[in-house]
Amino acid sequence: MALRTLTRKHISNPKDFKDQLLSWSTQFEEVVWLDSNNYQQQYSSYDAVLAVEAFTSIHTDYDDAFEQLKVYQSSTKDWLFGYLSYDLKNDVEQLSSRNFDGLHFPELFFFQPKKIFLLKGNELEIQYLNFVSDELETDLKQIESVVPSSAVEKSQNQSLSEHIKIKLRIHKDAYFDKVNAMLAHIQRGDVYEANFCQEFYAENTSIHPIEIYNNLNRISKPPFATFLRVYDKYLLSASPERYLKKEGTKIVSQPIKGTAKRSLNQTEDDELKKILSEDIKERSENVMIVDLVRNDLSKTATKGSVKVEELCKVYTFEQVHQMISTVVSEVQPDISPVEVIKSTFPMGSMTGAPKISAMKIIETLEETKRGLYSGAVGYFTPDQDFDFNVVIRSILYNASKKYVSYSVGGAITAKSDPLKEYEECLVKAKAMREVLEG
Repeated sequence: MALRTLTRKHISNPKDFKDQLLSWSTQFEEVVWLDSNNYQQQYSSYDAVLAVEAFTSIHTDYDDAFEQLKVYQSSTKDWLFGYLSYDLKNDVEQLSSRNFDGLHFPELFFFQPKKIFLLKGNELEIQYLNFVSDELETDLKQIESVVPSSAVEKSQNQSLSEHIKIKLRIHKDAYFDKVNAMLAHIQRGDVYEANFCQEFYAENTSIHPIEIYNNLNRISKPPFATFLRVYDKYLLSASPERYLKKEGTKIVSQPIKGTAKRSLNQTEDDELKKILSEDIKERSENVMIVDLVRNDLSKTATKGSVKVEELCKVYTFEQVHQMISTVVSEVQPDISPVEVIKSTFPMGSMTGAPKISAMKIIETLEETKRGLYSGAVGYFTPDQDFDFNVVIRSILYNASKKYVSYSVGGAITAKSDPLKEYEECLVKAKAMREVLEG
């Protein structure tokens, strides 16, 4: 017997409905909202997805985490939504995470939602667990009665974050020292490339998560935007990057390496895009990670099925131009979806090459435990498919501890200039800083 009652509904104004749906969701303690912002993406299944209210859930530290997730996913046989934190690397390899953690998110959290909304174009598919299906009509009335944020005067949001004082976990001189230490590792041959990250944070700070998310999403419009709530913890993400998707037996990974700023002048903007596409350093960074992803995918791929569909293609977003590659493979139908994720985790774009060596060096040079930053948020379907983003360009918030954090990083290679790397970090941090400082 089917677990869920399926209802379809025509939505005449998807933009306003998305606003209403997200606002309505904030009453729940477990929320995953994913929004593609209508970005034309070849592998996009939905324009927006909402999952709320846990019927069952799993949250754990890294110890045996993937095995626990595998058991939960295979026994539930339903939709699961949640996240994998970067520190699950310690379950995959003999590694540890001892850096400062101001956020205290569980290292893995997934839940089986009572209520799911899947929007594509004007068509809304609603899936409620059978025992709550009688709540649907009341819920729809509530959703439709919400005033869309587009109709609310934006100026009233201005005062929400005016007192936020952003601090740096690593100051500029220390950042240069650490990048030079990374370059010394590269020169010794310990690693070819490593993603080095730094944290910006604010203490004793209260924010309005949904307002901050809406503002961040409005200025970034990324294809993998996420609003996640797990009790008192929030992720407000403007991620442009897909980590991994499974559709049938096809696996898709889309690593980003290579960033350039935008210009309001069209000619100058086109020139910045062209310079990025021809930049030897940026291309070599991207190619190194593509090789790593190919290697990761080959662990579960059928023989000869790993292919690079797109190499170093430059895509344009509201804040930046990005160089993205698309790597695909085929897997045997009997391989567990969790196994496919475990064999590629953490994603190459946020670690480096060789991967284990890069993760060890990152741990010694970074000052902050990454946690959910550079992890992944997404879902499993009842058909054994999944789709996960990379948690970057994101604000993390622990409401109980009144701690707000965002991290940014960049790939360090032999050709890296510490000053340029620092400036690239500031470009990536710009949107988060703007919405927090108001």
